[in-house]
Amino acid sequence: MSLRFVYGRSGSGKSHFCIESIKKKVEDEVEYPLIYLVPEQYSFQSEKNILNAIGEKSNLNVTVISFKRMAFRVMNEVGGITRKRIDSSGKCMLISHIVDKILEELSAFRRAAVQKGFINTLSDSISEFKRYSVTPELLLKTAEDIEEGISLKDKLLDLGKIYGEFETLLHKNYIDSDDDLTLLSEKLEESKVFNNAEIWIDEFYSFTPQQYKIIEKLLKKSRRVNITLTSDYVDGKNYGTDIFQFTKGTEDRILEIARNNNIKLDKPIVLAKRPFYRFKDSREISFLEKNLFAFPYGKYKYKTSDLKLFRAQNTYSEIESTARDIIRICRDEGYRYKDIAVITRDLENYETLVASIFEEHGIPYFIDEKRNIEGNLIVVLITSAIEIITKNWSYESVFRYLKTGLTNVDIEDVDVLENYVLASGIKGKKKWIDEESWDYRPDSLFGKDQISIEEEEFLDKINSIKKVVIVPLKKLYKNTRGKKSGEEICRIVFNFLNDINASEKVENLIEMFKNSKNQTLANEYSQIWNIIMDLLDQTVEVMGDMPLNLEEFEKIMSIGFREHKMGLIPPSVDQVLVGSVDRLKSHNICILYLIGVNDGVFPAVNNEEGILNDMERELLKNKGVELAKNTRAAAFEEQFLVYTTLTIPGKYLRISYPMADYEGNTLRPSIIVSRLKNIYPNITEESDLIFSESDEDRLKLVDAKRPTFNQLVYILRKRLDENNDALFWRDVYKWFSSDEYWREKCKRAFSGAAYTNQTELINSEKVRKLYGDNVHINVSRMEKYAQCPFAYYVQYGLNARERKIFKLTYPDIGTFMHKVIDEFSEKVRTQQLSWDNIEEKWCEENISNIVDNNLKKSNSFILNSSPRYRYFTERLKRVLIKTVIVMTTHIKMSGFKPIGYEMDFSEKGAYPPIVVQLPSGEEIKLIGRIDRIDMLVKEGETYIRIIDYKSGSKLFRLSEVYYGLQVQLLLYLDAILTQEGKDFDKKPIPGAILYFKIDDPLIKTSKDLGDDDLTKEIMKKFKMKGLLIDDLEIIREMDREMEGNSFIIPARINKDGSLGKSQAASKEQFELLRNHVKNVIAKNCENMLRGNISIKPCKSKDSKPCDFCMYSSICTFDESLEDNSYRFIYDKSDEEVWNLIYKEYGKEGENDGE
Repeated sequence: MSLRFVYGRSGSGKSHFCIESIKKKVEDEVEYPLIYLVPEQYSFQSEKNILNAIGEKSNLNVTVISFKRMAFRVMNEVGGITRKRIDSSGKCMLISHIVDKILEELSAFRRAAVQKGFINTLSDSISEFKRYSVTPELLLKTAEDIEEGISLKDKLLDLGKIYGEFETLLHKNYIDSDDDLTLLSEKLEESKVFNNAEIWIDEFYSFTPQQYKIIEKLLKKSRRVNITLTSDYVDGKNYGTDIFQFTKGTEDRILEIARNNNIKLDKPIVLAKRPFYRFKDSREISFLEKNLFAFPYGKYKYKTSDLKLFRAQNTYSEIESTARDIIRICRDEGYRYKDIAVITRDLENYETLVASIFEEHGIPYFIDEKRNIEGNLIVVLITSAIEIITKNWSYESVFRYLKTGLTNVDIEDVDVLENYVLASGIKGKKKWIDEESWDYRPDSLFGKDQISIEEEEFLDKINSIKKVVIVPLKKLYKNTRGKKSGEEICRIVFNFLNDINASEKVENLIEMFKNSKNQTLANEYSQIWNIIMDLLDQTVEVMGDMPLNLEEFEKIMSIGFREHKMGLIPPSVDQVLVGSVDRLKSHNICILYLIGVNDGVFPAVNNEEGILNDMERELLKNKGVELAKNTRAAAFEEQFLVYTTLTIPGKYLRISYPMADYEGNTLRPSIIVSRLKNIYPNITEESDLIFSESDEDRLKLVDAKRPTFNQLVYILRKRLDENNDALFWRDVYKWFSSDEYWREKCKRAFSGAAYTNQTELINSEKVRKLYGDNVHINVSRMEKYAQCPFAYYVQYGLNARERKIFKLTYPDIGTFMHKVIDEFSEKVRTQQLSWDNIEEKWCEENISNIVDNNLKKSNSFILNSSPRYRYFTERLKRVLIKTVIVMTTHIKMSGFKPIGYEMDFSEKGAYPPIVVQLPSGEEIKLIGRIDRIDMLVKEGETYIRIIDYKSGSKLFRLSEVYYGLQVQLLLYLDAILTQEGKDFDKKPIPGAILYFKIDDPLIKTSKDLGDDDLTKEIMKKFKMKGLLIDDLEIIREMDREMEGNSFIIPARINKDGSLGKSQAASKEQFELLRNHVKNVIAKNCENMLRGNISIKPCKSKDSKPCDFCMYSSICTFDESLEDNSYRFIYDKSDEEVWNLIYKEYGKEGENDGE
């Protein structure tokens, strides 16, 4: 029995010494066991190294083992593995159940216990207690020695209760993986495997109390134990300098064990000869190892080639430059990908970026990390299926379940169903599992009552999809109602997975990943089914007899899924290893890229103290309870990690740091960078912050095909002139053009270089497909084309629509109010009532009845869907009642009386469409619907007034009429005035075109108002906007009580009885305006039929259509681009507009209207 230390700094060859010693023993054909004990994560690589060294001489005496494997082997030999084992997931599930059970007994953790992540933290603490041989009894006993009022006392009492309950439940039938080493320590004496063995313990920097106990037993049983220590050893003394303080403590602890057990101490092996074994090919890295933490340190005066710094603009360019350098070093220096590692202290923020860029560059890689399984599709399927029931069939849970692609519903049908559910506001168990068919028609909100054949077919499809969705879920819901045992629920979940053929679908996914050469995902999904079955088995083992409802089961399973981490095997040998600095093994790494070396990242700042903070750990240590290191000790450990990381590679080290993160926030380089610059005054530092025009820098951009091609596209886009840069990239273009695979891509790239953010004319064939041969255009849409041709094309040509969501929009409200007013007006007409005799009470009763009747219809049920909407409906009633009362008052005070409501002018309408001749000789037909037509017959002449209801404010502006942005009223008027001989004996005369606002106005006043004054104020708010005939007598017929300013129309009568300031025009001006509008429409229609869909939005002083355009993400209009500009609409006075119209149509003179 003896102990021998093997001392040596990083790279000195300690592992090489161990393997060579084992090789020598094998060659000497010793008969005793040779044991190589290494950390678990290094065992695979160590086995490879042993086999490579020993070769055919390998025999059964040599064993590479870790502490975990040792435990399994010993218990397999002497017994102790009969109890069922639970892993970290099962452990967390059991702890969660215990915490819920004794929650009311807790004091320190009662609030924290319900927070996400607490159970995992608690599990880590229990693992720590076991590693350091701290029992529940010790925690409770220590708590007794602490004064009342100190938070540590309550913490220890809570921890003792939870830990004690955990141990009681666990050890009835099970074993926790954290107990493996404790059991190993107990059973090791009975084992004969390690009797008289020689043991080499390598790659450890420290040990836990559990491991120290095992080492103590091994020292007693074996002939010799060799332990490697990363440390200095000079003149018979181990120097515990700051950097090696970590291992000095380990050495002292082992020496104490040896002394207590009278173990002989052999002469140590000191590996101090330089250059060290690892750095024999790199003087620069050897110098780094010696001086990184030396005081004073030496300075390397030469320019470096094996050691480089890279300062990147951002994290993206940092990884791009790393990928380029990997390609360079493999291409030019003959290294293999397996010789290379890329590591960081912040793998979580880098792994996605590394994966994306390495794939683009064609670099095979393996990310060495334990994967979280929460995001795996089969896990999402299970959690969301359970959540559907526990969260009352919420939209989020239902479609998270369906979008896994592992259900019996095609993904296309999922999209159709999702759109329908969002538009219909379907949520809640009752809506989903009731036998009633869904009959809501989102596209017919407040529309026609009759269902069309297309709508009926669509609803049949929706209900058939719904049936497929709910059959397995309904069964799951029924089977999990009430409390069940854990075993029963697990069996129900398993049967549910069988019902939807989940395992078969996982197999299909695996096959798909294999066919697409994605071996990593294929490996992940090959494991996942077994992992889930194991998790269900563990749930049965741990909580099989416990009564649980589905919410409790969901919580427990979620904790299990969150805790479980999946390990993956590298899919091939020749790959770049990507990992974290604290997991990477040093063997066989020639080339190392250390990325993300920023301040606060590496060395990391450790702020996590866990359940027990530093002061509490120190207090426990003083009371004889030793636990893991505090944050101060962790800082020393981090410095040691910096040392071991920078000394991993044997030939080349490249350290990079970005100057900005993903969001553009400034980052600072780590202290490591400044330290290296001090040691290496002439260190090679590269950067992409400034790009030179040298051939060398250009060539750096030419590496893998895909990124080089992307760079070429960027260069082409810059439209370079004839210079060296252009000539260089022209050669690159020629190379790609000569390759069959890239040739077509090159053509597209070249044509794309001339891309402008403007559209080309659509050919006539496509125009006809879009608009048909017999073109009918709704007049309301023509205003859209005038605002922006491209927006018109997307909305009405391509019929692109925003996804409809179940909510009441302003257009919906406007449609509903129009519908109610139309039904009210139609009731007046069919009952042959006179507007002059209608009373306010009758208005109120009938509007209320019409609204209530509409609410009963299926196409209006949104207004009944929630208390909020039901309240809103009552407000709508008030608005409509007030509007109809005022509208009735307008009609009573006017000589103009309604003759039609919601009147269509179209091929089958009350009036024919407006025919417009285009400059090309073609003709188009304008169609539309007029809200109300009023008529006055006076002195043998018929005057027509057009009323358009608006649910929002709308001003009439001649300037907008002139530019074609406000044409509806004039075209409505034109549709009626051209009806001579049909409904009118002679040609009608324009009376007015007016907007009527549907409203329940709020009257603001600082004084009390009488009834008459209040009525006047209300009438002012409802005053119509528009254009009147400038005939005083006709204007008086629109407001027979007008004195001064009218409360009904935009007119004023002077004291002398003349027409004052009014929005009025003569009969001839109306004629000119109608003709101008039709000419503008003709020009716009001509452009439309020629295929003009230009991105040319108009812009006025007050607004621009882009502000509210839903298609801005399609056109990507950008005023800063050379080819994107607005069509400016100048705000002209009425007089300026009339003069322009006179000039255009050959009529000179001033506006004779006021």
